[in-house]
Amino acid sequence: MKTRIISAAVAFVVALIVLLLHKTIIFEIAIALIAAGAVFELLRAANCLQFKIPSYVAIGYSFLYIFAGMMDNSYVWHYGLKGLLAIGLALCFFKMHTQMNFYHVAFMAACAYLVPAALATLVSLNNMRFGIFLVVLTLCCAWLADSGAYFAGTFLGKHKLCPTISPKKTVEGVAGGAVTNGLLCLILCLVYDKIIRDGAVDFNYLMVILTGVVSSVVGLAGDLSASLIKRQCGIKDYGNIMPGHGGVMDRFDSVLFVAPFIYFIVSAGLLF
Repeated sequence: MKTRIISAAVAFVVALIVLLLHKTIIFEIAIALIAAGAVFELLRAANCLQFKIPSYVAIGYSFLYIFAGMMDNSYVWHYGLKGLLAIGLALCFFKMHTQMNFYHVAFMAACAYLVPAALATLVSLNNMRFGIFLVVLTLCCAWLADSGAYFAGTFLGKHKLCPTISPKKTVEGVAGGAVTNGLLCLILCLVYDKIIRDGAVDFNYLMVILTGVVSSVVGLAGDLSASLIKRQCGIKDYGNIMPGHGGVMDRFDSVLFVAPFIYFIVSAGLLF
């Protein structure tokens, strides 16, 4: 327990520093490192790191992708990087086809394409109006539901949700997490609008509540997807970068799904 508390405190301090420096390149560097770290852990879990060159290509792409949006004609950079990734993995496959099979190439490509694309929406949210609040709201939507689900599941949980993937999750816990997320999102937005911004945001509070509720389900999908990969790969945690909490993927599996969802809600003008 002591180790968990210490590592959580260190992670909180680091996260706070990154958020305070959200207007500098430090924010993009942090997201890029998270993306590269998550891809590294996924490739390690699937035993793909044994193929060093294609692994370096996939991890390097996931890091560089975050910065492509900062360039002029960013879509050119994005498509250029995607092309280089595809060509690089294809060449590696042709060169190493006796050692690696199509499963490895497909898994590397999927991780390299999807993980940084999902996390890049945090950078896009940060560049919007009220950007830093939207980033904080996204992280809260991804993480706070777990607390509500834990307590609801502990005291009320009777029906297992998916015991073969995540034995501790219950239907009652999921419901409790959804309610908790909706209420906490409402409180966060009320505080930001009425106290911090003095009524300047004009949130659609019904949509705020719905966003919190739906985010809990979306985040659950990310959590279960990551858990399923762990089950099939025969591992307990993706890593130990946060002692007692696991690796990057263990902490950001929900964020990978929630961040694009929040980005869509905000871009569609549904939140405010």
